[in-house]
Amino acid sequence: MITADLMAILPELFLACAAIALLMLGVFRGNGSTQLVSSLSVMALVVTFALILLPARPESSPFDGLLTIDGFGDFMKLLVMIGTGVSIIISQRFIQREDMARFEFPVLMLFATVGMMAMISANDLIALYMGLELQSLSLYVVAAFRRDNLRSSEAGLKYFVLGALSSGMLLYGSSMIYGFTGTTNFDGIARVFEIDGGVSIGLIVGLVFLCAGLAFKVSAVPFHMWTPDVYEGAPTPVTAFFATAPKIAAMALFIRVLIEPFGGLFDQWQQIVVAVSIGSMVLGAFAAINQTNIKRLMAYSSIGHIGYALIGLASGTEGGISGIAIYLTIYIFMNLGTFACILCMRQKDRMVEGIDDLKGLSKTNPMMALVLAIFMFSMAGIPPLAGFFGKLYIFLAAIDAQLYTLAVIGVLTSVVGAFYYLRIIKLMYFDEPSEAFDTPIGSEMKAVLVITGVFTLLFFVVPGPVVESAAAAAATLFPG
Repeated sequence: MITADLMAILPELFLACAAIALLMLGVFRGNGSTQLVSSLSVMALVVTFALILLPARPESSPFDGLLTIDGFGDFMKLLVMIGTGVSIIISQRFIQREDMARFEFPVLMLFATVGMMAMISANDLIALYMGLELQSLSLYVVAAFRRDNLRSSEAGLKYFVLGALSSGMLLYGSSMIYGFTGTTNFDGIARVFEIDGGVSIGLIVGLVFLCAGLAFKVSAVPFHMWTPDVYEGAPTPVTAFFATAPKIAAMALFIRVLIEPFGGLFDQWQQIVVAVSIGSMVLGAFAAINQTNIKRLMAYSSIGHIGYALIGLASGTEGGISGIAIYLTIYIFMNLGTFACILCMRQKDRMVEGIDDLKGLSKTNPMMALVLAIFMFSMAGIPPLAGFFGKLYIFLAAIDAQLYTLAVIGVLTSVVGAFYYLRIIKLMYFDEPSEAFDTPIGSEMKAVLVITGVFTLLFFVVPGPVVESAAAAAATLFPG
């Protein structure tokens, strides 16, 4: 029995052991091993990716239902692997230049990824919290990794204080749920609704607090306040990591918690999700307009994107969850590509983050301008780029669920949001150049830009693999 349980969590087990081994390697060899540890970390993620894809890995609920291994979890874990792996790759030159070359950097990202995988597979409130905290504790340290930089230290402190607050809310909600259902297991909670039928007000209060804690982790309104400051203050590769892998994991956890144990309370939690979705879309559209720092703009952009993804959750249907899976796949490629472009923004060997620094980029670096324009058009939802199809599947799910008002608000905020994406394109192509960016940008950065750019540009040519995989993943949450 124990052997079967361990085989079920083989990818998580391998990655945890790899992270511990790399930590020991770094300790014995010192900071001179940072490059080696980073390369081995990426290899460990590749092996974990392959282990998740093993055909012999059946659906199961190991450790007496503490975790659940299914298609939905595997799909989201693959996205997390991509986000973490690319974030480590694009961070290499940055950490060398900015005197951050310490072996703990990639190791902390691996430990955070193990936590994310535990979150995604959680089938119990205790497993949920353990995964969440393993991820969060690693992220707090990574955010403040530039110890001699005031902005980085401030970002880490803000994230820690507000993260502790959200964890307290989540724990309080979990304790309320346990008190009124007598179990922490998701299957047990779902059975309570099937048998009892009636719902106590205390359970609703517990669910609200649980949703509040999870909304913080996906940086949805009104729990978004940490996002712009942390995105701006954290080192840029860390911001790229924050914007991708943890967001995917938290969104997957949000979906699993609401669909599986609390599917019987759909009418109650749908109201929360609709309100949070509208708030996130509106704030993400309007608050980004006056931003002058591109990392802060991306922070508000990510808040808006989470708002769109929550439309699919508000529908509560298989089509809605499938739409979210497609949206998150496209989102991760667009974001990694955009942050790779931001990491290339160096003048006189120092990072620049102002949107005005992009003026005339098409004349000084036409290829980078073209790739960044593809990402900006895609995020604005301009067809036939990938971002258009991400929003299309989400809005179709909302219409199928008769959430017409939510779909209309989504379309209108997309139009408003297009303004600040198109403004960047205007600066690159129609303004006179400021100072040119440093070149060369590095082979690994070029590879990331080419792969993410081609995916975003040509997604419409072969959408089948992503769409079919997303549909299969969503189907596992709706058996029968």
